[in-house]
Amino acid sequence: MPDDVLPQTETIRLRADGGVLYATFDAPPLNLIGPELVRDLVWLIGRLSGPTPYRAVVFDSADPDFFLPHVDLTKVPEYTAEAARAGGPGDASLGMLYQRLSRLPVVTIGRLRGRARGAGSEFLLACDVRFASREKAVLGQPEVGFGAPPGAGAVERLTRLMGTGRALEVLLGADDFTADLAERYGWINRAVPDGELDAVVDRFAHRVAGFPADAVAVTKTAVTRVSSPSDDEIRAAAVVFQHLVREGSVGPRTAWLLDNGLQTRSGTELELGEAMAAIGPDQS
Repeated sequence: MPDDVLPQTETIRLRADGGVLYATFDAPPLNLIGPELVRDLVWLIGRLSGPTPYRAVVFDSADPDFFLPHVDLTKVPEYTAEAARAGGPGDASLGMLYQRLSRLPVVTIGRLRGRARGAGSEFLLACDVRFASREKAVLGQPEVGFGAPPGAGAVERLTRLMGTGRALEVLLGADDFTADLAERYGWINRAVPDGELDAVVDRFAHRVAGFPADAVAVTKTAVTRVSSPSDDEIRAAAVVFQHLVREGSVGPRTAWLLDNGLQTRSGTELELGEAMAAIGPDQS
């Protein structure tokens, strides 16, 4: 993808600045992770896996309230089928797509404003570096509140980043976390005042892009080898998640949340951590 030929996708806007590629999620109304967005991610990750003029990629969102709030819970089979295009039917999961993201030769940087929950948080966890707006970022892993463990790497990556106790607090509590607390726990690299976030991310991205590509790629590969979960761990998590989505309590709990505004620009989506606590036991 040379600078003067940047194809645009349906859900991801691309622009280049020297050796840095900016990839902005733009999938109204909420940036839900559905089949279209997964299809575009498969394409972009595939392009970045081969020869590229870029040394760093910055992922951000066109929506100030939602980075990637979670998957589209009405289209799980559809987005799973799109994910399979990245690795075949045996690896039909977001988790395995995110594994490919984590192993790209370029440095991947998340610039977080708005809400990143569930598979949106797991996308950020698969990125190499994460910066977040102190005033505008919210992170969460709400899956247990729906009735399933996370299925795209949160268990494996958060436990490595935070340790057992804090990972269990995040995963079992299914609550929302501010950028400051996420920084303290190791979920993100840094919480930055919103007015400074763009400059901090741009400086880091261009600094990395200015160093020898081989040194950057080899160093990233070495760190990833030590810190990342194995493919077998990710595959196992996906199997459990997909099984419980089909046959567990996820269905009725999701239905209750959808009836109360989930996947719309509502208080339920804005304050999903609070909404999780409001689901009654009769919805399981």
